[in-house]
Amino acid sequence: MMSFYKHYRKEYLLVLLLTFVKIALHFLANSNYGFHRDELLYLALGEHLNWGFSEVPPFIAGVAWVSSAVFGDSVFGARIISTVFGSLIVYLTGLTVLTLGGKRLAIFLACAAVMLSPAFLASGYLLQPVVFDQFFWLLSAYLIISYLKTRQTAYLIGLGFTAGFGMLNKYTLALYLAALIVALLLSPRRKLLLNKSWLLAALIALILFLPNLLWQVNHQLPVIRHMAELNETQLINIKPADFLFEQLLIHAATGVVWLCGFFYLLVSGSLKKYRFLAFAYLLVIAMLIFLHGKSYYSFGAYPVLFAVGGIALSRILSPVTPMLRYALLLLIFVPNILFIPIAIPLLPFNSTLQFFDFSAKKLGLKFPLKWEDQKMHATTQDYADMLGWEELARGAAEAYIRVPSGKRSVTTIFANNYGQAGAIDHYRRKYGLPPAVCLNSSYALWSPEEINPEFFITIDDEYPDDLQEYFNKIEKIAEVKNIYAREKGTAVYLLSQPLKPLNPLYKKHRHEELN
Repeated sequence: MMSFYKHYRKEYLLVLLLTFVKIALHFLANSNYGFHRDELLYLALGEHLNWGFSEVPPFIAGVAWVSSAVFGDSVFGARIISTVFGSLIVYLTGLTVLTLGGKRLAIFLACAAVMLSPAFLASGYLLQPVVFDQFFWLLSAYLIISYLKTRQTAYLIGLGFTAGFGMLNKYTLALYLAALIVALLLSPRRKLLLNKSWLLAALIALILFLPNLLWQVNHQLPVIRHMAELNETQLINIKPADFLFEQLLIHAATGVVWLCGFFYLLVSGSLKKYRFLAFAYLLVIAMLIFLHGKSYYSFGAYPVLFAVGGIALSRILSPVTPMLRYALLLLIFVPNILFIPIAIPLLPFNSTLQFFDFSAKKLGLKFPLKWEDQKMHATTQDYADMLGWEELARGAAEAYIRVPSGKRSVTTIFANNYGQAGAIDHYRRKYGLPPAVCLNSSYALWSPEEINPEFFITIDDEYPDDLQEYFNKIEKIAEVKNIYAREKGTAVYLLSQPLKPLNPLYKKHRHEELN
């Protein structure tokens, strides 16, 4: 291995350089705007470590716990580990190019394309399972490629650990692993699957994944309920044609690199034994269309195609004059620079809004502004999900202060979704608040069996008229006024002077969420 890096010293240094450029680019943006809705949930999971949760396996909770313990509770600190893993995707892409025989131009093309892809920019820094999922997908492909090239069983053992930890992060890795195995079975390299080390790799993966599997079984498989709810509320709206169209758009101009890689795998004689990677990609896309998967579920399958695309384009460009080569490189990469403010919060928010308006009206780039509700908005959904959270926590603190000091110990702060609850919990130490109670998502798992409803603070986007029969007095204390926040209009209400017990209603809803 050391001789490999020594022989390709300049190529390896280029991989490292592009990796650190990726880190630097995100570090310039990571502290802007605020926590994302999902980040607040995962930080909460980190405070309630377990072998499973309603919507995700436990890996992200462990990352959140380490992040908080080591880097503190700032937005920048929460995103450090994710940014490092996002940059490791660039690093692994470069190593894949080297393993497949590519040189410096191929490395630059592949790594720069991954680095500037809006898909990997937008998903490569937030504290979410997505970036780790992409990393484990690419690492799986890289280890199989390395095994095919060297026949060293150590790569298969590494694949076992990758599969185990990857499944502890996101179950979608199973789709890619299945696609890779089926594609290998359909290829002339199927005999390589007879190696007993594949069974050892599978055993390692199963042992690592087993605690989460047992947790799921012991909790009546909440992942199935979560996926059913997701399908009813979001996935059902995804049309196959839209999904396929988005696959062509998500990487913008650098998409030409992965497309070249895909077709090169189909026709290249020198990379014939790796042709299964193209068929694995097709299988993944087919499965996601069948399952109504979101477009980002497929992201992890692209870096290996970018790696091959870098090799293909470097061979196409090598005979041309330097002037023409540079012109073609500019055509590939310059358009993607326009997407940087759309993908990561690099600019001040007002400047970003102006950029969105300009790009939508003058350049026709409207699709980033379409949310899950299929409507157009002034900003992206991710940016809208980063706004208003501390404003909400301050409103809850204002309501909490109005409760007589002797009654605060019997006051409940109830949030109607995990973002609201996560905001209360994250800022509770700063504003002296008790932990939030919430029955949405994994918050239901650690919700108390009963609550103290003498004073009841509820956070809702609608007036709580369903609680009027339970309290004599309902006061609206504050609301999120940021017009660009997804929680705009969400209000904090202080309810007091109980008319009848609230616990029976609370217990009923809690039972429904947990069962």
